[in-house]
Amino acid sequence: MHKILIIGGGNMGRTYAESFTANRTVSKDQLFILEHMADKVPYFAEKGFHHVFVDAGDFIADMDLIIMAVKPQDAPVLYPKIKPFLSPEKLILSIMAGVTMQNIMGGTGLNKIIRAMPNLPAQIGMGITGFTATEAVTREELFSVQNLLNTTGKSLYFGQEDKLNAVTAISGSGPAYVFYFMESMIESARNMGFSPTEAEVLVEQTFQGAIHLLGLNNITCREWIERVSSKGGTTEAAIQSFDRQQLAKAIQKGLQAALDRARELGA
Repeated sequence: MHKILIIGGGNMGRTYAESFTANRTVSKDQLFILEHMADKVPYFAEKGFHHVFVDAGDFIADMDLIIMAVKPQDAPVLYPKIKPFLSPEKLILSIMAGVTMQNIMGGTGLNKIIRAMPNLPAQIGMGITGFTATEAVTREELFSVQNLLNTTGKSLYFGQEDKLNAVTAISGSGPAYVFYFMESMIESARNMGFSPTEAEVLVEQTFQGAIHLLGLNNITCREWIERVSSKGGTTEAAIQSFDRQQLAKAIQKGLQAALDRARELGA
């Protein structure tokens, strides 16, 4: 990719601009940013990005990849602004949640579309991105875009676009589920007499340690639960309480609700 345009200077637009250049996948001379809110432009100037625009223009015609990092509701306004500068060979990468590839093709007149769903930890290089593409996208183009996505963490390709709704439900919304569980544990720790700081340190380090353990080998979550649990012990008491309240089923129902909502928004 010789020239890349990021449309949208919000959190993910900034994340991509900084991740691509920090990993030296793209130079700042190769990166162009289109952000219609003038008050966001100084941020990019301070970071050393040379090509920042507030209005669409002829420069778009020179881009090899156009990344749409705007809010989904802004898509209908964006399409007519950039369409005059697009040509059939242009490649689009969209991270507009719920906006289908068919919608993007209709709005831009292009057929080379990659659609991706990143998550919040992408901002610190620990994200997971699910992505898919239209048949017109070549393997080489797909590989190049995946290399860009991987600067923010890991990525997984899916052949069916509907899988991105499930990605939204699992990993897109997933950090909030983790924070929800952590918040409950922190509150319990405070009720047991720990100070707010002590409670947060105990819970945060527990989560970090557990995640690192899981990543070290092929032991499953269930096997780790069994390793931590002793017959008649404290862990077993907590797990049995969770099971009696059908906590696992409640979590699964919550994720299904997220999937259903993702599909509704996409429709």
